[in-house]
Amino acid sequence: MPLRLRLTLVFALGMALVLSGFGAFVYFRVGRDLLATVDLGLRARVQTLQDQIQRDGTAGVGSSGALIDPDESIAQVLDAGGTVVRASSAASDAPLLSPAALRSVEGPTFFVRTVPRIDSDPLRLLVVRLGGSGREQYLVAGATLGDRRDDLGRLLISLALAGPVALIILSAAGWIVIGSALGPVERMRQEAAAISASEPERRLPVPSSGDELARLGTTLNAMLDRLQDALERERRFVDDASHELRTPLSILKMELDLALARARTPEELESALTNAAEETDRLVRLAQDLLVLARMEGGRVPVHRAEVSIGDLVAESVARFAEPARKAGVRIDLDLAPGTVSVDAVRVRQALDNLLDNAVQRTPPGGDVRLQARRADHSVTISVEDTGPGFAQDVLARAFEPFARSEISVSGNGSGAGLGLAIVRAVAEAHRGTATAENLPRGARVTFTLPA
Repeated sequence: MPLRLRLTLVFALGMALVLSGFGAFVYFRVGRDLLATVDLGLRARVQTLQDQIQRDGTAGVGSSGALIDPDESIAQVLDAGGTVVRASSAASDAPLLSPAALRSVEGPTFFVRTVPRIDSDPLRLLVVRLGGSGREQYLVAGATLGDRRDDLGRLLISLALAGPVALIILSAAGWIVIGSALGPVERMRQEAAAISASEPERRLPVPSSGDELARLGTTLNAMLDRLQDALERERRFVDDASHELRTPLSILKMELDLALARARTPEELESALTNAAEETDRLVRLAQDLLVLARMEGGRVPVHRAEVSIGDLVAESVARFAEPARKAGVRIDLDLAPGTVSVDAVRVRQALDNLLDNAVQRTPPGGDVRLQARRADHSVTISVEDTGPGFAQDVLARAFEPFARSEISVSGNGSGAGLGLAIVRAVAEAHRGTATAENLPRGARVTFTLPA
């Protein structure tokens, strides 16, 4: 069922309850007011008859001993046994109340009785005690409730006719108002259905009302902005990853093709295989880095802590880059503090490999790379410094973004996978640590701190 119809039905049901309640209130209030009018007339009638009886015992009594009957009211004077002492012409045959009802009267009391011989409609009776006579008597004055019944019947018919008409009119007005209120929502829905991957820049129309719908549209547009940014980052990531994978694969294919092109000496084959092995190692590191980044995005980087020596942890990574550093004319200096830490040795070595790889590649020949490790009470801090050109100031804050290589001025040729610092940050965050990058007077320093 459409939302507009559901809201209209709920509104109509609520209005039906309100109109029913209002009609019942009016009906009973008018009925009570009409009864109060009858009672007021009876009180005036009784007061008049009491005055006449007190003033002159024969006053108000006709030649036949009947009470004067100037209007449609009926009246009787009864003794305690229910005998009619005096009566108006319409009520002279039999008592209007039984002796038991009379005995229950202490002050002015109202009764409702049906007396078929007088009127088919119920009678409203007011009974008061009469004083000053030798015996106890009661004055009973009555009036028919037929007029009240007729008035209430006409009112009920009016309410029964006007209520449904008012409900229909209000429901139609509710349908129009709800449709107008939901109009912006429908326009948002149509625009949202038109947004696709080919047109991610389209946004929902936001009404100028400043109400909840306007705030909803603003929030949804902000969400679409975030989704578009995420989509663009994903596309850039895939493009950069494809480019980085293509480069070592092309080199590896070229080395193998050259080795198979003609007969080669053992030395030439060994050189080709060495180059192929280096590119294979690069592919392995790149695949590992991509896997870590993929798990980092999902918050599931596995960390298996174990007690390891700081020296052993660093020495293995330094040994892997000793030969590339020698070929590049770069010296690696170590400054290690003794001690052990509880970390994931595989992940930390992966981060160190990326830092050393970046530092060696971006340090000019004759430069230095310094690796420093310090153990504090509750953490271990590892930093790698180089004497290269450092980071460009405008991109220093984005140094840890994946494939930020082209925007970071840390090497002359822009080499590297572009994932090194992103992996460092992922490893640090997996250990609930931090990673920072900064420029030095000469070169740059990257530091990551891990809870020990």
